[in-house]
Amino acid sequence: MNVNTHMKISPKLVGEIVEISEGKATASLKTSPEMASDEQSLVHGGFTFGLADYAAMLAVNDPFVVLGAADVKFLAPTRVGDSLTAKAHIVESQGKKRQVHCSVYSEDAGKEVFSGTFTCFVLEKHVLEF
Repeated sequence: MNVNTHMKISPKLVGEIVEISEGKATASLKTSPEMASDEQSLVHGGFTFGLADYAAMLAVNDPFVVLGAADVKFLAPTRVGDSLTAKAHIVESQGKKRQVHCSVYSEDAGKEVFSGTFTCFVLEKHVLEF
C-alpha cells in the first residue's frame, strides 16, 4: 500500500513506518538523548504522543488528514534508548471523521506505555488552504 500522508515528517522525531494496510498502521521509534527531559534519561511524553499520532495518521492515510482531538493515557515512562512501537487502527468512520485507536509498546520495558483514541478529520483540501 502506498503512503499518502505526512510525507515530509522526520523519522528521527516521530518514528518510521513498519507496516501500513487499509485502516491500520504500525510505526516504530528508537528514543534518543535529545528526547530526554531530565538527568535520569526520562523521555518527554511528547515524543511518545508524536509516534502515536503519526501511526494514527498513517492508519487513515489521506493527504488531508488532520488531528482534531485526542483522549490519551500515559501508562508507563520511557527512557532514552527504548524502542517504541505504535499500532493504530480505525475503529469508526463516519463521513470525514475517523476514530483511531493507538497503543504504544516499549520493547525494552516489555509493556504498553501509552493508549489513546485520536479523532481525525479528512478534509477536502490542505488545512492551511482554508
